[in-house]
Amino acid sequence: MATANDLRRIAFGLEGTTEAPHFDRAAFKVARIYVTLAADGKTANFKFTPDEQEFKCMMLPEAFAPLPNAWGRQGWTAATLSKMTAADLKAALQLARSSAQSKARGKSARAGARKSGRRG
Repeated sequence: MATANDLRRIAFGLEGTTEAPHFDRAAFKVARIYVTLAADGKTANFKFTPDEQEFKCMMLPEAFAPLPNAWGRQGWTAATLSKMTAADLKAALQLARSSAQSKARGKSARAGARKSGRRG
C-alpha cells in the first residue's frame, strides 16, 4: 500500500522535482506539473499522455481512473494510493515526470526557434 509519504519521497528522488501549493493540493513539477496530491493524502492526480492513461487504467483499474472531465481527456488520471504498491507509484511518477519534462523541452525548443527566426 502506497502512502502520501511514499509519493513525496519518490518524487523528491526524481531529479529537479519541486513541490508547491496548487489550489487545495500539493503540486510536484519539473518545468510542468506532473502530479498533484490531495490534502488528505489519499489520492493523487497524474498527468499522463492519453495513451499512457489508457494503459495505466487497463493494467491497474482498481488504482487508476481518468478524471471525469476535460482534464481527464487530456490525460489527467486519478489514483487511489492505497490501491497501489510503492513500485506501482514509483513507475507512475517516473512516467508522468518523463512526459512533463519532455513536453517542457519541446516547448522551450519551439520558443527558441521562434526567437531566432528558425522554424521547428
